[in-house]
Amino acid sequence: MIDENRDQANFVDRSRREDAMPESDQIVPRPRYTDRITPYADTPVIKVLTGARRSGKSTILDLVAQQVDQDHPRAQIVRLNLESAVGLSIRTPEQLLDHLTARAPDRTARTYLFLDEIQQVPGWERVVNALRVDWDCDIYLTGSSSRMLSGDLATHLAGRYVTIHVQPLAFAEYRALRLLDPAASGGAPSSDQELFQEYLALGGFPGLRYFHGGREASLAYLRSVYDSALVRDVIQYHQVRDVDLFHRVVTYCLANVGRTFSASSLSRFLRSERRTVSVDTVLNYLTYCTEAFLLRRVPRHDLISKRILAVEEKYYVVDHGLREAMGLSNSAAIEVVLENIVCNELTSRGWTVGVGRAGAQEVDFVARREAQVLYVQVSYLLASEETRHREFGALLAVPDNHPKLVLSLDPLSLGHDGVEHRNLVEWLLAAGDDGVGAR
Repeated sequence: MIDENRDQANFVDRSRREDAMPESDQIVPRPRYTDRITPYADTPVIKVLTGARRSGKSTILDLVAQQVDQDHPRAQIVRLNLESAVGLSIRTPEQLLDHLTARAPDRTARTYLFLDEIQQVPGWERVVNALRVDWDCDIYLTGSSSRMLSGDLATHLAGRYVTIHVQPLAFAEYRALRLLDPAASGGAPSSDQELFQEYLALGGFPGLRYFHGGREASLAYLRSVYDSALVRDVIQYHQVRDVDLFHRVVTYCLANVGRTFSASSLSRFLRSERRTVSVDTVLNYLTYCTEAFLLRRVPRHDLISKRILAVEEKYYVVDHGLREAMGLSNSAAIEVVLENIVCNELTSRGWTVGVGRAGAQEVDFVARREAQVLYVQVSYLLASEETRHREFGALLAVPDNHPKLVLSLDPLSLGHDGVEHRNLVEWLLAAGDDGVGAR
């Protein structure tokens, strides 16, 4: 009877998983993330994929599930999306445990659990810990809030999980996706430069593929992503009462990506618009947005004294396409948008990113990955001597010998004095070459 139930569970679960994902999505690889998961497969370590809504976590989970299905055809495999029609009926730990037990009745058989948007079930941590203890299982989770990595999770699963942060498509991934577009022969951009101009405006949310580069449909989709992330993950969860004020704070951040500001300066700006708001409220709103992965806070470091600067941090948006969707022209602010793209690119390649200051000079990014350090300046064009002096001078002021890189849209290399210069588009497509050697 146990074997019969297991075979039945296998059949049902595999069918549901394949039906849930369009055929076209099944062939789009995202090795930046799947390769990070692979070393932890079939280990007691719980794999947690975090990231903003619609960034592609579910598709990555499906890709991993497909591989498991191929490698372990006789295993129990359960795929559950807590935002699906079935998942909506599961809102307590007891309901979650009952559902999983029914789907995989043999606790002694090897079981692979893929649980999507797990934060929808309060107290899910206790269920996952019980499964880890009582079942022979390999567990994969996704969630759209950094809050799921704090509190009870740290208590119940401390030292027993690894996180992989998923971002919207990098340009190389976006390019690969557009080249697979069945409508590509009907007028899609043909060159990398044309594709980059499209990416510059619309960003890299995977759902954009269904609009084939169409601007109005793409922007409408991005506005829905923006509204969903805010309304569902922030405003409702935190019961924000002054919704208009909250939107003003977020809009200010979108308009000022890559520029230093403080909660105090933002509060003063809002008061100038006759909106009284405390610094603490601004700080809370910024925290809410970073928890939902809408914004990324980037700390500033003094590269001479090695101190972390406590004031005037920088914020970057999870995907620059949201700026365009909210009426902020990316082409008009191309300098800071390019910075945003590079910031997200570095983090997707596994770098931890900060902002540096060397004396009076500002270094756009100080990137660290294990023992590696990379300094990066981003510029639109190095057309003038003044611009070249500013960008290269900031890196030359850094008092160490770690690699230093200037990125711009200039077609020709202009590196000198040990500072490398790369075309930004080419660098984005050379995912294995960051300026410090291949990963």
